[in-house]
Amino acid sequence: MRKPRAVIGSVVFFVLAPGVVAGLLPWLLTHWQFRDLPARWDALALGVRLIGAAMIAAGAAVVIAAFGRFVNEGRGTPAPVAPPDRLVVGGLYRYVRNPMYVAVLSCVVGQAVLLLQPVLLVYAAVGAAAMISFVRFYEEPNLARRFGADFETYRRAVPGWWPRLRPWSGHA
Repeated sequence: MRKPRAVIGSVVFFVLAPGVVAGLLPWLLTHWQFRDLPARWDALALGVRLIGAAMIAAGAAVVIAAFGRFVNEGRGTPAPVAPPDRLVVGGLYRYVRNPMYVAVLSCVVGQAVLLLQPVLLVYAAVGAAAMISFVRFYEEPNLARRFGADFETYRRAVPGWWPRLRPWSGHA
């Protein structure tokens, strides 16, 4: 896929996938309303809200970096309808196979913490189950068919959901 098409496709998919999952749906569930703790817990609430904001910022940065990696390294998009031509194994993919999903969940949990909205924790759990199922039953079999031994080597070396401490240095 040519780079301009990959960029446009990735921007559209960014809005439709992480934009909906980590933006629109949490807004529909909470209207981004902050819940208050009792006044005696103000210092705790501030610290908790800062942690939530940091989780959102880190998650958003990871999603943006991962989308860029699909365009530049994979010559495609993260969207199943326009997949990359090359197996994406660089950058954060050297630590964990699914950094986008982990980052989107970080954004949702970060919103739960920032807003003190428990409903978003339930939503994150349901979303995690859906993402794990999608990866297990669609993405991984598809990647195994498309990239064969390269994907299998990568899959064995890099965990799916909990990052390695050191980057994988193999090549697919």
